[in-house]
Amino acid sequence: MAIDAHPPLCAECGSRQAPLSCDELFERLLALDHSRQPPWGPLHGVVVSCFFLQHPAHRLAPRGRKDAGWAFLLAYRSGGPAALEAVIHSARRRNSHRSHAGPELFHPAVPLPERPAPTSFGTTIADVAVDGSFPADGYDQRVSAWASATYAAWTGPS
Repeated sequence: MAIDAHPPLCAECGSRQAPLSCDELFERLLALDHSRQPPWGPLHGVVVSCFFLQHPAHRLAPRGRKDAGWAFLLAYRSGGPAALEAVIHSARRRNSHRSHAGPELFHPAVPLPERPAPTSFGTTIADVAVDGSFPADGYDQRVSAWASATYAAWTGPS
């Protein structure tokens, strides 16, 4: 039996789909994120944003042109994990039924750039996963590269 030297590519992000698909890698990453342990847990908001911005047809991806994930990505790129946490905290408060504060206290959802979703990215979930295990060593740097590549693809030429 011959081994396929060219595994299929993801139609949405362009990464190789072997040995694990993007969906399988995402499930593994969510399990690590939900542990709330560093380095994975604190970056949950930006990695979910990157995944959905690279996989907008995913069954769990937000629909519509206003996307909190884009706001999360922009905050992370401009101010790192602290800025990301501030925007996520604001979004949680906005979504809480217990909040009686006016909307001016919250960061608004930011519209995505007016363009078709890109289908090729310099860094994808497969790169962040390395061998499928999302190793802690270098994770922060790989997520930063993923965020930068996602931003560049969405803001660059169509």
